[in-house]
Amino acid sequence: MRTARFIGGVLTGLIAFMVAIALFVYWFDFATDMAAAAGLGAFGYVFLWLAFGANLLLWTVIGGLRLGDDSVRSLVRRRALQRPRPAVVGRHRERVLVGAGAGGDTPTGGGDVLERVEGVDEGGAEGPDPSDITLAVIIPAHNEEQVIAGAISSSLSLFNHWDIYVVSDSSADSTAEIAAKTGINVLELLTNRGKAGAIEAVIEEFSLTENYDGVLILDADTELHPGYVEGARRQLADPDVAAVSGFVVSEWKPDERSFVGRMISAYRDRLYFMLQYLLRFGQTWRRTNVSFIVPGFASVYRSSALREMDINPGGLVIEDFNMTFEVHHKRLGRVSMNADTKAYSQDPFTLKDYYKQVSRWTLGFWQTIRRHRVWPSSFWAALSLYILEVVVVSFVLLLMALLGLFVALGTYGGDTVMALPFYEEGFTAVTAFLPLSVIAIGLFVPDYILTCLMAMIRGRPSYLLYGLFFLPIRLLDAFLALRMIPRAWTTTSDGRWSSPVRARS
Repeated sequence: MRTARFIGGVLTGLIAFMVAIALFVYWFDFATDMAAAAGLGAFGYVFLWLAFGANLLLWTVIGGLRLGDDSVRSLVRRRALQRPRPAVVGRHRERVLVGAGAGGDTPTGGGDVLERVEGVDEGGAEGPDPSDITLAVIIPAHNEEQVIAGAISSSLSLFNHWDIYVVSDSSADSTAEIAAKTGINVLELLTNRGKAGAIEAVIEEFSLTENYDGVLILDADTELHPGYVEGARRQLADPDVAAVSGFVVSEWKPDERSFVGRMISAYRDRLYFMLQYLLRFGQTWRRTNVSFIVPGFASVYRSSALREMDINPGGLVIEDFNMTFEVHHKRLGRVSMNADTKAYSQDPFTLKDYYKQVSRWTLGFWQTIRRHRVWPSSFWAALSLYILEVVVVSFVLLLMALLGLFVALGTYGGDTVMALPFYEEGFTAVTAFLPLSVIAIGLFVPDYILTCLMAMIRGRPSYLLYGLFFLPIRLLDAFLALRMIPRAWTTTSDGRWSSPVRARS
């Protein structure tokens, strides 16, 4: 069976790679001919590469620089560890307990535990022993009886039960009862406060930022990779790190999903891969530190940073963008991200839930910008480039789609359509510059090339089928990105939950 899977994976990779190469050669030849015909010259080649995303290309290059820098640092550390160290008489490792307080009677309570050792970390500052960093797990939930057991089980495999805190935000189902049966800490709120309010409440109730070095915020539909805790502690050992960004992996359980559900999951898997490896990896380099999102599904915040943050300001629909902006705006430290903090997230099962989720995420992004506004920083310089590309690309995508529909109706609608007032004149004007073939190739081919590469990397041939339907989802994303801009300045949100369709974990 393993041999068959291996051979199947190799064949899938080869087929997907060959399709990607063939499409790229065809698209490049077609696009360069069109650019030459339009007289764009050297600028035409620049615009060609922009089809794959200017920010993606920029941060991919910077990510490559980070990879080289990390490799050199890792080599230097290994060599330093291999050097014989002189014996030190009369000295020993010093363990310092800082801020012991409420909760000290618990096995892992007692404040921020720092162990100072001889030597320095890669940033040049002394840091704690990663194994001594204490973490609390918060699982905010609202009507999550279908999945809460899976999140708790995943946490119990990595943490002691007394370090896990479920806060049921006025759930109308058995979420709190299921959590209580596992022996973990459970706080049930009688008034619906929303996710940010629930997080704030459980931190205050159990004095978590006084009793732990860091707090892991885990969504009820998320399960942690076995290496998550080790990776998070290793990153928090750098005293400059204020937040460890969870590395999201889209849960792939095709047997539990309809065709639409599998299509959404495949689309998200591709999106997460590109955003994390090609964008956020470069943005979270210690020399850049401009990542604008610490995902709220499974990320860790240093307690000292949490104490300085306004976790639950009024008027926001979601919390994670705001918490990330708080880290940068108040200069609490840097955001760290590595692939050693993987967690598996459940994607929407229906287009209705997908629409609702992306609407909330996009609205929350623009609301956070409204709240924090602009301040002079490299963070805002990078964010401005991203915002510019999102707005421009979203507008162009929707405009091209409308023009494509307009031309398609004129091409296949016959005399009935052409007889409409001013239609023939408009059709002639548009097709003189943008025939249907150009619109179709420009919209579809670059996007599908990325899908082919993803099918090769993930070893999932089904992506070649689902990728044929990704364009409508991209158009939906573009529509919501623009639609939520005015709403962010006219809508006040209370952050309350809206439960999606769930599959029992």
